[in-house]
Amino acid sequence: MPTFNPVKPGEKIDLSKLDPADSSFFEEGKKEGKKQLTKLTEKLEILQELFYAHGKHRLLIVLQAMDTGGKDGVIRHVFEGVNPQGVSVANFKVPTPEELSHDYLWRIHKQTPSAGEIVIFNRSHYEDVLVVRVKNMVDKHVWSRRFDQINAFEKMLSEEGTIILKFFLHISKDEQKQRLQERLDDPSKHWKFNPGDLKDRALWDEYMHAYEDVLSRTSTAWAPWYIIPSDRKWLRSLIIADILVKTLEGLNMTLPDRTEELSHITIE
Repeated sequence: MPTFNPVKPGEKIDLSKLDPADSSFFEEGKKEGKKQLTKLTEKLEILQELFYAHGKHRLLIVLQAMDTGGKDGVIRHVFEGVNPQGVSVANFKVPTPEELSHDYLWRIHKQTPSAGEIVIFNRSHYEDVLVVRVKNMVDKHVWSRRFDQINAFEKMLSEEGTIILKFFLHISKDEQKQRLQERLDDPSKHWKFNPGDLKDRALWDEYMHAYEDVLSRTSTAWAPWYIIPSDRKWLRSLIIADILVKTLEGLNMTLPDRTEELSHITIE
């Protein structure tokens, strides 16, 4: 498969010109795409175990999207076969009183990966330049300075050995409407429906402008953003799995060599 390229640092982004249903990355169709996804997740399972055993790298995966964008689906379908001992998910909801008493990155830093670990952020520190901006929770001079702070924070993580991959799951407003309606129509999915999501939907354009700034101003060489067309769920997962596999394969990892220290052991 071809290489799926990240947003270039400083690149101006217009999400209205990017098709959330774009299938040019993989044109063989859904059936073949699912076969390829299965192969990639099998590779990822092996690579993640090697990553954990190698123990010299950290991997942080950031997932951001509008409601129904597919963050949970990516976690479920891309990482279904990995060893939970080496992979964890951090969810960032409304800050607690304790979290609010610290700087906005305090609760984030505590969840970053240790050596050999993969951590997936289901939402992230980017809520503090998205939600707080769109809903006017802080003044512009507060959220606008956070772009540089976030870049510096991620650079520090990178310099300390953390690989950072950030994925914006780009869906259309029409696709979101369909997914929300499915949650209303299916009683087994009612628990997923939050009436508050409709308030965010009414602010769609404001969120798109906020995301455009995030993608332009915080995609860096050390922490790139990938804009993933996500109207097709299988394609979304396929692209992300491919990026992850290629990233891990590029680390040239090896299993720890313990041959000498174990050679004298006899099991009776």
